[in-house]
Amino acid sequence: MSNCFEKEFARWDELVPKDSPLRADIEELRTDAVKREFYFTSPLAFGTAGLRGIMTAGINAMNVYTVAQATKGFADYINEASPDNRTCVIGYDSRINSEKFAKAAAAVMAANGVKVWLFDELRPTPVLSFAVRRLGSAAGINVTASHNPKQYNGYKAYWADGAQLAPEQATAVENYIRRADLFDAAESISEFDSLLAGGKIIYVGAEIDEEYLENVIAQQVDKNAVRKAADELKIVYTPLHGTGYRLIPEMLSRIGLKHLIKVDEQFVLDGSFPTVAFPNPEYPDVFKLGIALADENGSDLIIATDPDADRVGIMARNKDGKFVTFTGNQVGALLLEYIASSLKAQDRMPDDAYAIKTIVTTELVSEICRRHGITLYNVLTGFKYIGEVIKSCEESGKGTFLLGFEESYGYLRGSYARDKDAVVATELIVEMAAYFKLLGKTLCDALDELYAEYGSWREGVENIAMEGIDGPARMASAMNALRENPPKQLCGRRVKFVRDYDKGTILDTETGATSPTNLPPSNVLYFETDDRNVVVIRPSGTEPKIKIYYLMHAASFPEADALVAEAKGEMKKLME
Repeated sequence: MSNCFEKEFARWDELVPKDSPLRADIEELRTDAVKREFYFTSPLAFGTAGLRGIMTAGINAMNVYTVAQATKGFADYINEASPDNRTCVIGYDSRINSEKFAKAAAAVMAANGVKVWLFDELRPTPVLSFAVRRLGSAAGINVTASHNPKQYNGYKAYWADGAQLAPEQATAVENYIRRADLFDAAESISEFDSLLAGGKIIYVGAEIDEEYLENVIAQQVDKNAVRKAADELKIVYTPLHGTGYRLIPEMLSRIGLKHLIKVDEQFVLDGSFPTVAFPNPEYPDVFKLGIALADENGSDLIIATDPDADRVGIMARNKDGKFVTFTGNQVGALLLEYIASSLKAQDRMPDDAYAIKTIVTTELVSEICRRHGITLYNVLTGFKYIGEVIKSCEESGKGTFLLGFEESYGYLRGSYARDKDAVVATELIVEMAAYFKLLGKTLCDALDELYAEYGSWREGVENIAMEGIDGPARMASAMNALRENPPKQLCGRRVKFVRDYDKGTILDTETGATSPTNLPPSNVLYFETDDRNVVVIRPSGTEPKIKIYYLMHAASFPEADALVAEAKGEMKKLME
């Protein structure tokens, strides 16, 4: 085995200053050859989601050196691709080292000829997306690892439209990154104060917040719903120690909510996330403190946002008085049905309305769109693809955007931003809760009515971890094996269509005919049965795991649940 990683480790041991916080990591890695190989063999990948990794020493980790190297590459790309507008907006969240990494990125950008707007304190990711568009910037960076565990950090890279980088852009940036030496790039970090004093770095803040909130509030469907229900409506909210702590309460106050009950322990900005194991609003455990408050105050709804406030999760009280978790699919379907029904009731439904979802998101949305005459766009996983559809429709002058969402708890209404936005999603969820409150119903009642109208739909997702230095190779091998030998049946039903998004083909297994997916290449396989039940499999873009999605429907929920369980068992055997 090559000892190149040992040479790289020795270089870090020599060049990292003795007073650096990374010295402790280096000393720990000195006695662990397995970890040394993992962190010093291959560089942290830069993809369409930017960077994400564990914070420690090494080229395959998040630290000031890898941040500086990535930013040097991104700056070189901006200088080449946008020579007449060499600018970048930089924000950050509440994670450990986020402010430090943001300032390091600002210094490297500015030292390489790119004017920087730097937020004066932490902000939600959607505010960064909005600011890129509002300031007319060429690019943006938000230092965050979203909902990952506390050991992680990362940064999301954006282009001028406010969306994350397209695949070809990410590849171009990564090529520039690989040409940059990380220790040379990091030398600019010490120039932060002089670059700030010289106007090459400019702080931005409250003025962006105000315009952002105006745009969010403009997305209300019924501006009177919350005010009408305000005396009785009680909402418990937690930002999970993150960036939603300020703008979400402010927004809710402005739309008329009187009774916002804050989970005070989780309003403390703390990147160690002391009250939760994982700061992810899809996990019921993060709601424990909120449930106690909701029971104490008589609230029917609890809302949680992740640390960078781009994802939102909810729990609502059911008929038995117990709180149940809603999936991202359920919330998105409810929101779309509410928006469409409310607009129709107000005689405001556009003739050219459209919605967007990802291919791993519930097919219940297709039924809702058919019922309401809404054009539905299906896109690859990643909110940048939702942003691309919005951009295309705006440029063509065709279509009125109602809602875009993905099953992983991300939603957007409005075109002021091009990334998922937990602030506007919270606004819409509260408005929807107010509407049903006025009818004497909870969101659990509303969900029951939705299923009674459209049938029994169940979704599931499995994560197959493939960690370690050979993780990428194992993921590639698993995907190739399925690509070469796709299942012929699932749950006793014939697989009618096999979509290979990497090849860009849809195979009709009955006729042997193929047709194009009309979507960009992506390492995704999609199996659809005769009765339109679906299994999708893809490697995660941010974590070392393969994700399998199950999108099932049947005559009843027990039958749909059985289909999900059966499909999981069959896929497990195929993955062995």
